[in-house]
Amino acid sequence: MEWAIFLTFVIMMELECLDFSRPLAGVVAFSTTRGKVDRHNAYSGVNLCDYVGDDALRVLDARLTLAMQLAVDLDDIVMPRQTHSCRVAVIDEAYRSLDIDRQEAALEGVDALVTSLHGVVIGVNTADCVPIVLADPEAGVIAAAHAGWRGTVGRIAEAVVKEMCRQGARADRIVAAMGPSICQYCFEVGDEVVEAFRQADFDLDAIVKRNAATGKAHIDLRAANRLVLMAAGLAGDNIVTSRHCSRCEADRFFSARRLGTSSGRTFTAIYRKK
Repeated sequence: MEWAIFLTFVIMMELECLDFSRPLAGVVAFSTTRGKVDRHNAYSGVNLCDYVGDDALRVLDARLTLAMQLAVDLDDIVMPRQTHSCRVAVIDEAYRSLDIDRQEAALEGVDALVTSLHGVVIGVNTADCVPIVLADPEAGVIAAAHAGWRGTVGRIAEAVVKEMCRQGARADRIVAAMGPSICQYCFEVGDEVVEAFRQADFDLDAIVKRNAATGKAHIDLRAANRLVLMAAGLAGDNIVTSRHCSRCEADRFFSARRLGTSSGRTFTAIYRKK
């Protein structure tokens, strides 16, 4: 059966390019956008995530379209099955040599990927959580991480930096960019979440604000991850934060807070051109 029969996307995907603090030759990072949206369908537009309840053929269609657009093979697009863990997986030749079942097992419960391979697109799926892409172009090491509030409390960004350094990177050379995620104004949380950040020794004054009218706490996940990255050795000037809020712009990026958890996901990825 020809793959082409599934390609219903006529127009190429619109990708939101992520800029680092300086140009990186041969490194590309982006987030997908939803494209054409049916407001009665929380999966409508472009969704590459295959475990959130979307039609499997639609997901395959989107992945094939992206692969064609990036001029890579379908199996060159690698994404984990995320569970809000702090597990990091390395995508190397040993992983690539595994059969499909063992590859899937290696990505189960993983929320960040690191690779030094050319032409392999690594990424994470989010719908309000913070996607982070990182690169040390001198070492040729790149990474992508999914940081929801649990992953942020667990300092997944620090775990990624440590793994990148084990692969030859150096923290003071690493640059990072955060993709579209929920803004502080939209991210209202219960006091138990604030307490989790307090117990994890975050500077609450730097990341928490109270709504004067409701008394509810609002956490800045981007600022929290910035603190984690800086504590891991990154220079503040090497960390770029997205201006896009997924909940405010739910017609452009998927938002679980706006659309519900049974909805699509935004894919944020990074790769080194061949």
